[in-house]
Amino acid sequence: MALTRRALGGLTIGGSSALMLAACGGNEDGDGGDASGELTWAIAYPWEAWNENTTTGNNSAGHLAMTPMIPLGQTGYDFDPDGNVFYDDAIFEGEPELVSEAPMQVKVTLKEGAQWSDGKPVRLEDFIFHWYSLSGNPEHANQEKALPAGTGWGSTVAGIEADGNSIIFTYIEGNSSPEWAFIGGVYLPSHVAEENGFENWASDPEVMGDAITWFNENLWTVVTGPYKPVDSKLGEYIIYEPNETYQGSKKAKFSKLTMKPVTGIEAEVTELRQGTIAGCWPNDFSLEILQQLDENEAWKYETYAGATWSHLDFNVRNGVLKDVSLRQAVFTTINIEEIKERAFPGTEVPWLGNHYFTEDSSYYVDHVSEAGYGRGDLDAAKAILSGAGYEWDGDGKLLTPAGDQVVFNFRYATSNEIRKITGEIIQAQLEPLGIDLELKGFGDEDFSATLDTHDFDLIVFSWVGSPEFTTNPEQQFGASSGSNYGGFSDPLFDTAIPAIQTTFDLDEAAELANQVSAKAVEQAFTLPLYSSPLSVIWNSDLVTGPGVNPASQAGPVWNVREWDKP
Repeated sequence: MALTRRALGGLTIGGSSALMLAACGGNEDGDGGDASGELTWAIAYPWEAWNENTTTGNNSAGHLAMTPMIPLGQTGYDFDPDGNVFYDDAIFEGEPELVSEAPMQVKVTLKEGAQWSDGKPVRLEDFIFHWYSLSGNPEHANQEKALPAGTGWGSTVAGIEADGNSIIFTYIEGNSSPEWAFIGGVYLPSHVAEENGFENWASDPEVMGDAITWFNENLWTVVTGPYKPVDSKLGEYIIYEPNETYQGSKKAKFSKLTMKPVTGIEAEVTELRQGTIAGCWPNDFSLEILQQLDENEAWKYETYAGATWSHLDFNVRNGVLKDVSLRQAVFTTINIEEIKERAFPGTEVPWLGNHYFTEDSSYYVDHVSEAGYGRGDLDAAKAILSGAGYEWDGDGKLLTPAGDQVVFNFRYATSNEIRKITGEIIQAQLEPLGIDLELKGFGDEDFSATLDTHDFDLIVFSWVGSPEFTTNPEQQFGASSGSNYGGFSDPLFDTAIPAIQTTFDLDEAAELANQVSAKAVEQAFTLPLYSSPLSVIWNSDLVTGPGVNPASQAGPVWNVREWDKP
């Protein structure tokens, strides 16, 4: 998994041509008994903020840590291991309904008695608060405070209204989506904002910006999920107890649930063997270390390729990297197969040539191979540079057409051995091209800051997504997106990205997404490396329920409300 950013409602890998709906299933026997016992689950690295809608809070670690308390998938829906969408039955009654195509209107029905853990009802204002957080509209919130991680959904909404026990989303004329059944939703308790001094959030953009910041800095304890937080410290732990007013069909089974970071697969496996944690979704991968769990049949692990993919991103704001020819030459020189073989010995890691779809999707197009990237073709890279006016000095160092030596840095998470290996390999691969690559690591606590302040020339990290893709191009490449860390821009993005939100046709939307991916490759903005090998580890003597879910951004924690004692 590595240090990861979340795609807000966007598919990063594993796109399916068949988007399926499934009703949310419940326990046939109701709540399954009173909660008892304690459980500690490890999160693979610390989280740096609380509000997942912001660029600083939009990371996989925080999402996992807060999954027991928030609506399913963050906003009320998630995907099962087969990629079928299902809805949070503590909040919603049934599935969304498309009530109009022009303008697009989507209706969701609230469950009778849907409420927050303090007994206050889930209300219209909660949906509006979520919209204002992600609209990108300065009339809704001061954008320097809101810091939306993505505006692909929020910017297309015209209004949200209540109709009895239903909530109706009306979209701006001309905007539509083939994924209308799983966009939008509810996340934060707006009445808690009002109780903390932000009464005018709906009418004052400054107050709304401050409210978003408050949720980013403070963990709210009023929730809709099966567990409610009773103690927490940012990036260190959350301690939960059962939410006694929870309205869903799958009740909390543990009287105390703790989510805390344990960093590094070696430490995670060690703590599992010692019985100090019940399980983890590791952020790095080592088959050799995982096999230590074979000593005890209660210690379980599964390996798979899921909705997490690693990639290299350039910062095109920086000096020599503004030149597309240099970027193309670098990506042409890099040998991805060597990286995979060194990083994952004994593990087959599939090639990934697309930002949105993998080879098992009918929409997959291998844009990376078409561009000649990732194959270690040094001669082709030198030809690109020579044609663009680059030269080499007597020591073999690459010089720009202006005569300056080409030097830039590579940023990576120091806690992740695979990232370190990746940097060392790329450094060696670029040396014959005459490029001195400076390896510059950062701590887990500086991950968000490194991206948000654009403090990198070339960086490696992962996106983690779900079986959606229509809002993802805006999040990655939209001109105003807070998640466009590399400063990418292109006229095609300006037309193709908005066009994705103007069709109900999934094939057409996929074609437009592929145009965006192809252009990003052509301009050498980002280089997909591979669908990351993942693992889940757990002690079956301590918990039942964890397992592989390649479709959910919560990974094995997707069904935490179903976890039980053996």
